[in-house]
Amino acid sequence: MANEVAVPLLPCRSIDEIVEFYTMLGFTQIYYQVRPNPYVSLKREDLQLDFFGMPDFKPEDSYGTCMVIVPDTGELFEAFAAGMREAHGKLLVSGIPRMTRPRKRKNAENLSGFTVIDPGGNWIRIMAARPAPEGKEATSGKLTTTLHRAVVMGDSHGKHLRAAQILDAALERDKDTATATELLEALAYRAELALRAQDPGAAGDAVARARALPLSETERVELAEPLAALEDMEAVLRPPQRP
Repeated sequence: MANEVAVPLLPCRSIDEIVEFYTMLGFTQIYYQVRPNPYVSLKREDLQLDFFGMPDFKPEDSYGTCMVIVPDTGELFEAFAAGMREAHGKLLVSGIPRMTRPRKRKNAENLSGFTVIDPGGNWIRIMAARPAPEGKEATSGKLTTTLHRAVVMGDSHGKHLRAAQILDAALERDKDTATATELLEALAYRAELALRAQDPGAAGDAVARARALPLSETERVELAEPLAALEDMEAVLRPPQRP
């Protein structure tokens, strides 16, 4: 049989909180009920997610997760990020809810992936259907190898403190031998890990070190994604404007 459709049913504390969050990401509510049980269905093009409400549910204790395979993780990430920036003035990179950036996953055949952690604590894992077209790798040294390990620990397993430890050791070990492009990518991720750990001091230090790196114009073009990540970290670190 072909053309099957699977729709995940995920728990949450409040279906209204879920509706607000996913509407921000471009989803449309297609079903809603509060009795006999809270339940909502949300859809964005061919992607549908359903949620059931449990008033005493704790998002931080959630094991809810699903995988979504898409043609282009970068395109979907940018659409979600635009919704977050419009609603909050920044990317949500720490706490619940939050979103990671698309990165190659060593534990998934180097396919690009990112994760949305929604208000219910559910991990919506967005993975590319196929590898990106072969191109020139900007980085390939020891620090990059360690960065890929840290991404698995921090983004796939959610162990951001352990990922930070792994990356800190590598940044110290390879600070004199890694290329500027390697250091930039590693420091951008280190800043994100620090924000997840509610450590703005470490995040600011990583951003400052990254901004001080000498980069050619060609390197800046090749490193557009990590440079964009730095801008997102700076938006989070920026003090809120007074009314």
